[in-house]
Amino acid sequence: MLKTNKRFKLWGLILLLSITAFSLGKVVAQPESMEKKLETYLQVLDIVKNDYVEKNVDDQKLVYGSIRGMLEALDDPYTRFMEPKSYKEMKTRMSGSYSGIGIYIGIKNSKLAVISPIIDTPAKKAGLRSGDYIQKIDGKDTKDMALEEAVSLIRGVAGTQVKLLILRNGWKEPKEFEIMRAKITIKSVVRKVYEGVSYIKINTFENLNTATEFEKALRQSKDTPGLIIDVRDNGGGLLQNAIDIGSLFIGRGTIVQTVDREEKKEQLETSGRVLWSKPVVMLINEGSASASEILAGALRDHKIATLVGTHSFGKASVQNVRQLNDGSAVLLTIAKYLTPNGDYIMKKGISPEVEVVVPTREAAAAPDELPEEADDIQLQKAIQVLRKKIQERSGGQS
Repeated sequence: MLKTNKRFKLWGLILLLSITAFSLGKVVAQPESMEKKLETYLQVLDIVKNDYVEKNVDDQKLVYGSIRGMLEALDDPYTRFMEPKSYKEMKTRMSGSYSGIGIYIGIKNSKLAVISPIIDTPAKKAGLRSGDYIQKIDGKDTKDMALEEAVSLIRGVAGTQVKLLILRNGWKEPKEFEIMRAKITIKSVVRKVYEGVSYIKINTFENLNTATEFEKALRQSKDTPGLIIDVRDNGGGLLQNAIDIGSLFIGRGTIVQTVDREEKKEQLETSGRVLWSKPVVMLINEGSASASEILAGALRDHKIATLVGTHSFGKASVQNVRQLNDGSAVLLTIAKYLTPNGDYIMKKGISPEVEVVVPTREAAAAPDELPEEADDIQLQKAIQVLRKKIQERSGGQS
């Protein structure tokens, strides 16, 4: 039999969960219907509290586990629950500094995979690559592992090690990488000049000031005849950064379309503040995801940039962070996105107009075995394509 005092406590817990889950939006079912569906959950919770062999079960752990189970049932790797500590770390990361190995991870072909290692981080220096599959983290199998758990296991205190068992396409057997965690400080935008043309590398769209830093770099490039934007190995970040950067090139027009749960389509328009109208080439690869693909798709569809490199990752969903009362948060997919021309790129990515495949090499653990800029054949091709565009723009004069 159910014990009365615990019954009331458990109903209070269920009501709290219901309020947390449904007060932020429309309740799509009648209250009676949802209450009926929650009875089985309530019954199991009561059994656990009364009869489980270990007496001191952590109520918070049960609640968080229940929320995770609910979100995992959506079968969406980008929708996840973050405990207060994880959510706090995410907000810290948006400032551009955190402890870890410097890597974006996601789900590819139903497996945990490296979206991209961040430049000048332990992950990049260890030789991890976009598309690598992570089979184990410190000996723990990643099969069916939630993305949040994987992120939590890989992160840690600077100066400690994490072991990743990696399988790469073309390898017969997986290899173990021992990587020392460090304080990761990401410079979101880097500007250089190559052979007289401007080059701006966007390392991440995650920082709150990425668009501001990009605009500053673009203004510094005003005296050069052309621009290369590099979003290779950029796993994405804030949608608004992609929109703000795109507006510097497009003027008035659509930068991305979103489609919500009601199949309602919304066009996100740029502000009309054009800062650059000279030739542009954009570098992409399989590590270019999310906001990187939004920007690439927009500049391609508006015929502003020629895309050079390899096929992008293929993440075309928009997530919204909703903070909960206890400091935890839900990262929820709220829409799909399409490029301005209506291209839905989920799981298929964006194809470059000029494909340049980097020759397959065995991964190098030592930094000095990674390619130098002079050996970057994709960058060299981008410069070549840009010079041709500059020449065509100037009427063929040399």
